[in-house]
Amino acid sequence: MPVSAGVSKLAPRASLEPSGKLGDFTTSIRVLPLSLVAIAIGVLSAYVALALLRLIGLFTNLFFYQRWATGLVSPADHHLGPFVIVVPILGALIVGFMARYGSERIRGHGIPEAIEAILINGSRVEPKVAFLKPLSSAISIGSGGPFGAEGPIIMTGGAFGSMIAQFLHLTSAERKTLLVAGAAGGMSATFAAPVAAVLLGVELLLFEWKPRSLIPVALASATAAAVRRHLMGLGPIFPAPPHPAFVGPQGLLGCAAAGLLAGVLSVVVTLAVYASEDAFHKLPIHWMWWPAIGGLVIGLGGLIFPQALGVGYDTIADLLQGNVAKRVILGILLVKSIIWAVSLGSGTSGGVLAPLLMMGGALGGLEAMVLPNEGTGFWPLVSMGAILGGTMRAPFTGVIFAVELTHDLNALLPLLIACIIAHAFTVLVLRRSILTEKVSRRGYHLSCEYAVDPLEILFVREVMRTNIAALPADVKLDDLATSLRTSGGRGGQRLYPVVDKDHHLVGVVTRHNIQKALRESSDGPGVRMADLVNANPVVAYPDEPLRLVVYRMAETGLTRFPVVERGGDRKLVGMIALKDLLQARVRNLQEERRRERVLRTRIPFVSRPRRGTEMDSLSSASRM
Repeated sequence: MPVSAGVSKLAPRASLEPSGKLGDFTTSIRVLPLSLVAIAIGVLSAYVALALLRLIGLFTNLFFYQRWATGLVSPADHHLGPFVIVVPILGALIVGFMARYGSERIRGHGIPEAIEAILINGSRVEPKVAFLKPLSSAISIGSGGPFGAEGPIIMTGGAFGSMIAQFLHLTSAERKTLLVAGAAGGMSATFAAPVAAVLLGVELLLFEWKPRSLIPVALASATAAAVRRHLMGLGPIFPAPPHPAFVGPQGLLGCAAAGLLAGVLSVVVTLAVYASEDAFHKLPIHWMWWPAIGGLVIGLGGLIFPQALGVGYDTIADLLQGNVAKRVILGILLVKSIIWAVSLGSGTSGGVLAPLLMMGGALGGLEAMVLPNEGTGFWPLVSMGAILGGTMRAPFTGVIFAVELTHDLNALLPLLIACIIAHAFTVLVLRRSILTEKVSRRGYHLSCEYAVDPLEILFVREVMRTNIAALPADVKLDDLATSLRTSGGRGGQRLYPVVDKDHHLVGVVTRHNIQKALRESSDGPGVRMADLVNANPVVAYPDEPLRLVVYRMAETGLTRFPVVERGGDRKLVGMIALKDLLQARVRNLQEERRRERVLRTRIPFVSRPRRGTEMDSLSSASRM
């Protein structure tokens, strides 16, 4: 692979390692001003969350009770009779019109759209999305849509965070941080769950665990939770009766069973949503009309089972208090899940967390009939967390979210068991979650695993080549002509370090430049190597991790560096090329695939009989 040595100065290392020294983290002082902006976004997110909840309450009152009020009410107590079927259709028509002529980005449940903005659009969200998304979601939920407010608020808060970031002189990574800060702040203010909001940001949006992003996002979430206290009061949103600190072996086994059942339900609802979406794509009509068909299904479901309409926060609270009849539990698992999957597949605007909480709580209500009695609302609580951990592939978010919603710290261990089992089941059965499947269907792949890059832990000294040809600075071209011809070929060295008599690096020169000088210069044979070299080449150091070398190659466009000792004399110790960096990947593959038994068991004081002795014993036994 040919390279160019025409770099006039050393690549700027400050952008790679701000301190110039290795450390646990790469965070710089820029995290402080970014955190101040994130705090302001946290305050704004709290007011945005309040506005969205007020909008949902307003449209619910207008659609179902024909009154002007902003308090959250349940649509289940309406007196519309059969005319209730028309209400979701009307709301869906409005949402479809807004998506067609406003912005298509308002379709969906919010989190995949935020992921797409981060991964594909450089964390840039159109300003109109910040206004159309909450409005369309409020209309969709207020007209009876079986959705939650968390997905829209995550997208809306993220949109406001992205807008503020776009007014500032920031990198794409910094814009991502502020987008997620807005999303976490909105969720924190909506549910009074600041820690779960940060975990959700890390597990589903940031795709990294670095202080440069974690600190601003956490401060935004904490700020939004503090502001919520003055706007909407403190949590918990769904207070639960106290449960025992330890549930015993039977209870823990029950948690494992609840986690497994939640994993099964997670798979079913995920497949149902995308089966519905596939069915809508086969329709010979424009997607603008799909939400109206979903609205018809919502209306029919609401006529059969009114509790399936709307957000359903009151039903979730009743499930945790044990005040729900079997008929309601079955209605949630059958009617609510069906209309939710169909309407979400139709492309309308709404969230997934609240419906999942309701379905998980209903599943726990069924489990409470057969599993050990651990107190009122225990199994609904465990199953709520487990279905979040399984469906969204965010087990720690599921654990902490359930605890913050109820303030039941005694449920930590049962929730951990159930969430991990549900997570394990869905990871083994489904390739993607309900969130990443949406991104995948738009032609992108997302890996949600966190691991240490092998380029972080291997150093230049471990992969550099020391068996290289270095040219003396005072040698003349005519002395090199013969050796260059004999060492030519496709595998020959293409970049030559030029050194002085003490083996200190003077510069570098490419084989191409040497051959060009021999062909074109009339006095080429008399030219010394020192006259051809690039005296300020990009170099690597033996004690650098390979990550820095990769970054330097990306910045400069070069794929070969001389390796020199630190200090002013620049003593040459080797060369490193792009293909040498592949050794780190090979080592990583070996660790993943090579199986070996390191420790072997041996029985002391027992020696194996020799083969001849063993055969003699068998022969004697056969004669007896």
